[in-house]
Amino acid sequence: MNKALLLDRDGVINKEIHYLHKKEDVEFIDGIFETCQFFMEKGYLIIVITNQAGIGRGLYSEQEFAELSHWMIREFSKRQVVISKIYHCPDHPTEGKGCYRRDSFDRKPNPGMIFKARDEFDLSLEDSILVGDKETDIEAGINAGVGTNILVCSGHALPEDTQADMVLDSIKALPQAL
Repeated sequence: MNKALLLDRDGVINKEIHYLHKKEDVEFIDGIFETCQFFMEKGYLIIVITNQAGIGRGLYSEQEFAELSHWMIREFSKRQVVISKIYHCPDHPTEGKGCYRRDSFDRKPNPGMIFKARDEFDLSLEDSILVGDKETDIEAGINAGVGTNILVCSGHALPEDTQADMVLDSIKALPQAL
């Protein structure tokens, strides 16, 4: 079985910008490429798990999300990092429009996207690591049975109560923390 570094996108890979969907607005988090390189060298697949309610809210399209995702994959590849796949959930239970207004098993804190990654890449979730910047990311990892769930603050205030196994100021600190 494989193991993965499961990453949320906004706030973990790139600085959080309200409903990011244009490459010119992307600012990568300091240390993200080096951290991914470190874990790839340790045999981890790099997989992105991201809620994208902006699609469901009609703020940008699936096509715009796909174009940004392909661009990000190329930017990582230029730095010798392979992103195996980006999973996303466009749905929102109350703010989604049309077919996007629904409770989805894929929307974090639900574990659906993580289970899809597990099945597609034959992952041992117990041996995998999830990194998120919100408690819903951590809850998704716990709900899926991910072995290590890490909360990075990325400029957010530290939550008073977290279920995370570890809290870090930035993803840059992850290689030294484990």
